[in-house]
This record gives sequence, C-alpha cells and structure tokens, in this order.
Amino acid sequence: MKLLVTGGAGFIGANFVFYMLEHHPEDKIVCLDALTYAGNLETLAPVMEHENFRFVRGDVADRETVFNLFEEEGFDVVVNFAAESHVDRSIEDPGIFLRTNILGTQVLMDASRKYGVSRYHQVGTDEVYGDLPLDRPDLFFTEDMPITASSPYSASKASADLLVMAYHRTYGLPVTISRCSNNYGPYQFPEKLIPLMIANALADKDLPVYGTGENVRDWLYVEDHCRAIDLILREGRVGEVYNIGGHNEKTNLDVVRTILKQLGKPESLITFVGDRKGHDLRYAIDPAKIHSELGWLPQTRFDDGIRRTIDWYLDNESWWKNIMSGDYQQYYERMYGNR
Repeated sequence: MKLLVTGGAGFIGANFVFYMLEHHPEDKIVCLDALTYAGNLETLAPVMEHENFRFVRGDVADRETVFNLFEEEGFDVVVNFAAESHVDRSIEDPGIFLRTNILGTQVLMDASRKYGVSRYHQVGTDEVYGDLPLDRPDLFFTEDMPITASSPYSASKASADLLVMAYHRTYGLPVTISRCSNNYGPYQFPEKLIPLMIANALADKDLPVYGTGENVRDWLYVEDHCRAIDLILREGRVGEVYNIGGHNEKTNLDVVRTILKQLGKPESLITFVGDRKGHDLRYAIDPAKIHSELGWLPQTRFDDGIRRTIDWYLDNESWWKNIMSGDYQQYYERMYGNR
C-alpha cells in the first residue's frame, strides 16, 4: 500500500518510516514535513535514496500543497504524526499549536475524504486525559475516560481527536486514533527530557529538573510504539481509539538518575528549577484494549531501552550537536538548494 506519513522528519515519525520500510518493503512511503524546529531532514538521510521513499517539504495546514500531493500520489493510508508537541513552547505561543495540530488535521481529513483513503490514522497522546494523582497507583488512563487537557499543547491534540471522531461519524471517514505515553529512543529532539539530560551530562552541565522531580511518566520505547501503529493500521477496528502504554512508570528524577549512573556522572549535576505551569502529576496508560484485540504488548524494558538510547546518543554525537548548534536547519538547503 502507499502511505502518507506526515511529520516524518520528527522523532517518532522518522522511526515509523524506518520501521515500515524494514518490515514492509513492498509498501511505498511519502513523507510530508514542514521542517520546523523539530523536523530534521538529516534524520531521514539513511532512507532518502530508498526506492520506495519520497520526501516532500510542506505544511499540513497548507490546503493547496496537501490536495496536490493527494492528487499526485493517490494514497491508501494517512498516518498523521505532524504536530507541534513541546509543552513549554505551547505555553509561550499557543497559536502555532492550534494551526498545525487542529487545522492541519482538518486539511488532511478533507483530502482523505476527497481522494478516498482506506484509513486515516491520528497519532495522539495520553496527555489529552489530563493527569492522575500520585497517591493512586491503581488508576490508569483508559480509552473511555473523559478528555481533560492541561496545556495548550494537549488541548490542541484533544481538539484534533474530537475532530477526527466527528469526521468519522458525520462523513464516514475510516479513522483510528492511538494515544501513546512518553516515547524515548534514537533521534529524539534534544529539547525533550531524556536527550537533554544525556547531552548536558556528557558536557558536565547542570541537569535542570522541574519542581521536585516527582512527576511520573509512563515510558514507551519508540520502536514498540511504531509496531503498535502498524498493527492498528492493518488489524485495528475503524472508529476506535487505542491506548499505547509502556508499563514503565518512572519519576522524572528516577529517569535523570538512571542516565547519570549509566554515564558515570555525579548526581550533583542535578539542579531543581521552578516547576512548569500546570505541570501534570502522573501519566499511566492501561493498554488492555490493544493487547486483547491486537495482541500488542511492549517488548522493551526501560532499563534495556534507556541503555540502547544512551548508546545511540554516544554513537551519534554529530546528529544532536548539529541540532544544538542550529546547523541542522541548513541541511535541507545543502541537500536540495541546487536541485
């Protein structure tokens, strides 16, 4: 089949492209990405010459670009990773989050309706559920919980999810939604917790931890997430939401300490900073539905996944140093400026 993967130059999207080309070499993938701050074409360098891969630079909210691409390619499936996703940035400037995450979703679904895709899949987040109390470890996010977003980012993703389900009910668009817990692994933008802590620790810089570091997240290795989406596309029921969780709950402080221990760095590098506005306390997903219906369970224990992740960042310093210096933003022009 032919897939449109939006946001495929970002962390999870790129890993999904790699996964699909490896496990389904007969499929063709077109990646649409605007290459904003978190989109890095250098990430896709290993597949840029692959015969079943094409990259297109464009904005999902640009109706003309999107419709022309659908007209040209005739997609069977759309997987929408394209999203502004950094909570702190959404607090500073919500507008771009609303444009990309809501209006971009609308444009993609309008094109999907017009050109008759067999599946539109929305990649969501567990943050749409709000948070859980720290003193109730027995509580988990389930698919039938109400949406209670805490930040402009999660509100924009919740709005997109509601729009997706509305298009399914109103227009009969064949949709699925997945909501994942915190991802980690190779190629994650260094603004996020794990790669930022790795980079700072390697440079013997302070490791900034919000508040007391007791906020809990459920960590999901990115390859496990990609495998789950692949299963949903092929075997998931139309009109359904599937939660994808890692069964790896850790406090932020525990994650930072694990990284320091792996790198042989002292905990004295930890610096506690003022807490994020509206900081959610705990995320924890119950993945019983995707397990019972599709047989999916996470295969990567956190201790193994974090070790593989740290090793990847050690082996690929030029990739993340280019990002931290800003040089990655010139990669597209170097590659395509004269074409």
